[in-house]
Amino acid sequence: MAASAISSCPSLPIAHRRPTHILCQQQPPTGHRSFSNNAEMNRLQRRRRSRHHVASASTTDRPPATVIGDMARGSDQCSARSSSATTSFDYDRFSPYSGSCRYPAKTFFQDVGLGGVGYEISRNLYATSNDLKFPNFGNPKHKSADDKLWSESGTFIGYVAVSTDEETVRLGRRDIAVAWRGTITRLEWVADLTTNQKPLVEMGVPCPDPSVKVEMGFAELYTGKDVDCRFCRYSAREQALAEVRKLVELYHGRGEEVSVTVTGHSLGSALAMLSAFDIAETGANASPDGGTAPVCVFSFAGPRVGNLSFRRRIERELGVRALRVVNVHDGVPKVPGAFFNEAAFPEPVLRAVDALGVGGVYAHLGVALELDHKASPFLKDTMDISCYHNLEAHLHLLDGFRGSGEGFEPRGRDPALVNKSTDFLRDEHMVPPVRYQAENKGMVRAEDGRWVLLPRHRDIDEHPEDTDHHLQRLGLTASS
Repeated sequence: MAASAISSCPSLPIAHRRPTHILCQQQPPTGHRSFSNNAEMNRLQRRRRSRHHVASASTTDRPPATVIGDMARGSDQCSARSSSATTSFDYDRFSPYSGSCRYPAKTFFQDVGLGGVGYEISRNLYATSNDLKFPNFGNPKHKSADDKLWSESGTFIGYVAVSTDEETVRLGRRDIAVAWRGTITRLEWVADLTTNQKPLVEMGVPCPDPSVKVEMGFAELYTGKDVDCRFCRYSAREQALAEVRKLVELYHGRGEEVSVTVTGHSLGSALAMLSAFDIAETGANASPDGGTAPVCVFSFAGPRVGNLSFRRRIERELGVRALRVVNVHDGVPKVPGAFFNEAAFPEPVLRAVDALGVGGVYAHLGVALELDHKASPFLKDTMDISCYHNLEAHLHLLDGFRGSGEGFEPRGRDPALVNKSTDFLRDEHMVPPVRYQAENKGMVRAEDGRWVLLPRHRDIDEHPEDTDHHLQRLGLTASS
């Protein structure tokens, strides 16, 4: 509850693109390679794109199982980024850093087990929602004397990363990845359960069409900020837009081709859809020289976000493409809009109802890849619906999916990962349920023999000083 664009991303349906070129597909580490100048980098990028173009011509002739397998491997790495944002979130109420990211940006991917992924963190993202008057944590995280450590309402919600030089050459473009984590805190659960709609323009997101509406809870979390909090004095929206704008300008200015990939699971999927819309709508993916980076979304177990006008605007007018990976038994993708939705009524009916101002009209966007956990011989029958929604379970299903009616055949992803935070594997596989946790829950033995929480001898990053500058370049009001 986190993909990149191919060269043809803005103009072709996802089914017609070559999944092997999804930019978040991980490769084994091959050692760092440095480039003497931008000309060498650009020459290698063009050569790589040329090979992609030739190979893509035969995509529709490839066996479906091969295409799905390539998609599974690529989507696996996209979701790994979203999963890493969730795994790295510190929600330990005993920690003075509760609400922050456990790991420093410089070593983030190594710390979460994704060393060699080919990306580097550019900026962490933080969110809050002052309009949802509800405590975010079960008890005060720290005393007033410790206020400089963290915030009672601000939380780490994701990050912006950029592909390394070596990965950029392999992919044929510089990929800017925005990853949003899934639901954890109380405020986020309230956001999930708030089904009221509101015009996007009234939520502070510019849109020329006032009929475009989105779920209010998601938008509140995306746009909310607290000017008294040093971590959330900019909204998650402002943070993401400023960083994407800065990176697009930087790499377009070097003559490189750039793409923007947004990914998330569950709540993160909703934020990914809003973020991708916003990036394209504000022109954060455009550089002063006229270059525009394609924007794509990889969504996992995501809910509906907006109405038909939202879908039309993001797909047809802004050209954002989205792939939604879902488990058909998961209830989250079926809401909001449990009654008025694209699966229940034809589009003309939904438009008529929406025009009457009834509210509650929602429609999924993008292309859906539907998976069924009952097809896997590794998974047990359970009434625990949280298992159906679990991200690792989705990745397991994606790994073994061969096509509709083609059976289930894993390609190498370890099924034990399913039980990382659930009890979904059959007992005969002898994998303990909910097996993942930090060693000793982060406690270490001090010199005097007592057990204490491990202190973090590092500074929590402040917002970059150029944030206001890049927001102003987008025509947005700088944060006070």
